[in-house]
Amino acid sequence: MTIWVDADACPVAIKEILFRAAERTRTDTILVANQPMRTPNGRYVRSLQVSSGFDVADDEIVRRAEAGDLIITSDIPLAAEVIEKDCLVLSPRGEWLDKSNVRQRLNIRDFMDTMRASGAHTGGPPPLGQADKQAFANKLDTYLARTK
Repeated sequence: MTIWVDADACPVAIKEILFRAAERTRTDTILVANQPMRTPNGRYVRSLQVSSGFDVADDEIVRRAEAGDLIITSDIPLAAEVIEKDCLVLSPRGEWLDKSNVRQRLNIRDFMDTMRASGAHTGGPPPLGQADKQAFANKLDTYLARTK
């Protein structure tokens, strides 16, 4: 099992949690981004830089991920694609996405895109808070303890 991180938009605090968990549980963790990523010196965390372009990092994650891998992303279209490959998806806010809820989230995302395109100011998600970080860490730890 590999953890794939959609790293361009992943908050630093979440990356730090992932770095510690990867080393502690000896789980290969790969940050995929179209810019250089700093990773700690360790055996289980590395980065993969892809070329610039719309969805290039997402496409690389979809291409490389295998059934049973864990994907860390808040990108709903990416989540939908890897779920079809039987991967697991955990958002940086500690929310599991799966076949039962990803279509609904995709519909909401598409609706919000339509609203923004028509000129509505929808705002973005609230800043990542301590409760979000704790929820992510707890869900990640529970998952890793169950699979290792």
